[in-house]
Amino acid sequence: MPTTRNDIVTPPRRLSFPEDEARLPWLGMLLDAYDIIDQGITLALQREKRKHNRRPACREGCGGCCRTHKDIPLYPLEMTGIYWYVIEKRDRAFRQELAEKLAGHTPSSPCPFLADDACSIYPVRPVACRQFIVFGGPCGEGEDPYHTRRTDVLTPLPDFRDKAFYIMLPFYGITKETEKEAAIRNNIIHARVRNLKTTDWNPLAQRIAESLGEPEKTDGSENSREAQ
Repeated sequence: MPTTRNDIVTPPRRLSFPEDEARLPWLGMLLDAYDIIDQGITLALQREKRKHNRRPACREGCGGCCRTHKDIPLYPLEMTGIYWYVIEKRDRAFRQELAEKLAGHTPSSPCPFLADDACSIYPVRPVACRQFIVFGGPCGEGEDPYHTRRTDVLTPLPDFRDKAFYIMLPFYGITKETEKEAAIRNNIIHARVRNLKTTDWNPLAQRIAESLGEPEKTDGSENSREAQ
């Protein structure tokens, strides 16, 4: 999430993994898209601060939305990024613990990537998680503020959202400019969305188990196939 210092909201820097991005063509577009989303959130927060003097109630270690929300939109490219980050960027102890959690995950469970009330995949958390920011006060126990107090939930700027999804389209085989414009205009990409909470994470648990027996990191191609 953007940081606030002396009432000035600043966006986080774009994540950069040069070697991985050179090896995995989809990774650069995912990180570019997340950077655009973060810029849009920063601008939206700046407007809220200027117009209504409101600051986010979200804080590190909250985790309320990760526990209580039933619907967390997740797109295949985002899922591919999660596979990559977990298997290639997290340490062995974390992966072992996560694999057990994923194997026992049910739709009624908290987000499987919630650890000690913090997001364990924070750098590659989905667009839906990046954009969900609450004002007024943290989520109450079992509360989804989007339904209980909609005016306290940040409304993302659609231009930034559309631009981010536009960048992701080649991952889905949509490469021509006219086709990409039509895909955004007709919300075609949203037909591919799934729910993070109801997703079967056993394939990731299996990939983790395989990675624990490998002396070197995987190239991420298997992750991409599982997530599509």
